[in-house]
Amino acid sequence: MRPLVEPVDALAPEELIRTARHAVLAAIGEEGQRRLANARIAVVGAGGLGSPVLLALAAAGVGELVVVDDDIVERTNLQRQLAHRVDDIGTPKTTSAARAVRDLSPLTVVHERQVRLVPGNAVDLLAGAHLVIDGSDTFDTREAVAAAAETLGIPLVWGAVQEWAAQVTVFWSHPPEGYAPVVLGDLFPPGSAGEPPTCAQVGVLGSLCVQVGGLLATEAVKLVTGAGDPLLGRLVVIDALRARQDVIPLTPGRTP
Repeated sequence: MRPLVEPVDALAPEELIRTARHAVLAAIGEEGQRRLANARIAVVGAGGLGSPVLLALAAAGVGELVVVDDDIVERTNLQRQLAHRVDDIGTPKTTSAARAVRDLSPLTVVHERQVRLVPGNAVDLLAGAHLVIDGSDTFDTREAVAAAAETLGIPLVWGAVQEWAAQVTVFWSHPPEGYAPVVLGDLFPPGSAGEPPTCAQVGVLGSLCVQVGGLLATEAVKLVTGAGDPLLGRLVVIDALRARQDVIPLTPGRTP
């Protein structure tokens, strides 16, 4: 797939050194790193999935990150939300996440959006992003993010974690020629999902959040740089208890 983002003209000398291990990757290289530096990625949720996503994208040298979350850091978050620290308890997650991003990548610009994403503001919050990563934890928010991404025509890198299980895929209503559009409704037809139990009710494995966050960040890097094949039309299903990871075809209009 062709790269999603045009490269900047040049990287700062310190950024060339910091990201040198990307420059030797055949599918990224120095040009791909310059594409990452020019990328603007919106991350919805700075919690269990958003935390590792933001850390990975900051380390990768993404130029701009938009962090959308209306919550504050609580002690129970620290089991899985690695961007936050004990000293951050009681502060907005966007503020804590922005601090973590700047500690890793001082040149990354962070836009904090301490607000709940809902259908009425979703398009405005995500406008201008090259892609969005959904790390939210309610299906209402996921539907609002997906609808906004469809309206804007940008890729949606999507993941969900519950207990020991997870799913990861890429939705895109207006993909490049040769790729069929796949949207959230192809996985969950309207009205079919309901509201899953919260992690406070059933729990969630902290290390699985890190694994899934890494997959989400990897898909974002691939889309920005044009490396490899995105998970568009494919759903990764993880069963951590049985150490299984399967890839299931996701056909438009048909649930797997």
